Amino acid sequence: MTWPEIKEVIKEERIAVVPVAIIEEHGYHLPVDTDLVLVTEVCIRTGRKIPGDIVVIPPVNHGYAPHQMDFPGVISISGETFTRYVTDVCTSLAHQGFKKILLVNGHGSNVSFLQIAARATILEYPEVMCVAISYWDLQPVVDTAARIRESRNPGGMNHACELETSMYLSIREDLVQMDKAVRDLDRFTVSKYFWLDLVGQGEGRPVLMIPYWSSISETGTLGDPTTATKEKGRQLLAAAVEGLTEFIGIFKHRTSRSRVSHLP
Repeated sequence: MTWPEIKEVIKEERIAVVPVAIIEEHGYHLPVDTDLVLVTEVCIRTGRKIPGDIVVIPPVNHGYAPHQMDFPGVISISGETFTRYVTDVCTSLAHQGFKKILLVNGHGSNVSFLQIAARATILEYPEVMCVAISYWDLQPVVDTAARIRESRNPGGMNHACELETSMYLSIREDLVQMDKAVRDLDRFTVSKYFWLDLVGQGEGRPVLMIPYWSSISETGTLGDPTTATKEKGRQLLAAAVEGLTEFIGIFKHRTSRSRVSHLP
């Protein structure tokens, strides 16, 4: 888009949708761009479905994953730098006139930093609404995953897993090396409160305690990609687009109130 075209999009009060991911290892079988490819594809397909409501901003490619640095191919940005960078992206959009900004996340360890960036954007531009959500938290994804999963619950859908591998198969099957996919989830001890799964359900609400990844995964995978299929990926991707479309519809009509100072 040219700047005059972007100016018109701002006048149309479209929501600015920013995909956010990372470049990192995804086991023996998936490319290091997995998170970036998946979340960007979800956003682009949603944009095609509701072009009058959103504009998809070029993605934030890099994120936070120092715990993954024992594996080649990982590019990790410090939490402070990442938060400031994403906040700068959002405040740039706010300065130009976007009133609603949606950060769509594709990497688990980005979550807390994106929440801070969204909050910081609102504090700097109180008239702007900024929010972050991971695509796997969209209800249709949760429901679809529960219906089609064959891997252990919880644990089978976490990283380079049944979910991510299936989705990548549905987008670029030629880049997935399924002959190298292995189940790798037994090095992480599951108990009440301590379990990892993007969309699963364990005992108790999960407490996230992430050690160095090489201490809980031999291959980089944490889950069971051997159960992945292209058809599952098609359904999960469709569910993500459905869920993001629904979320945007809700966000579009959400209003905010002005701050009130109660200081003397």
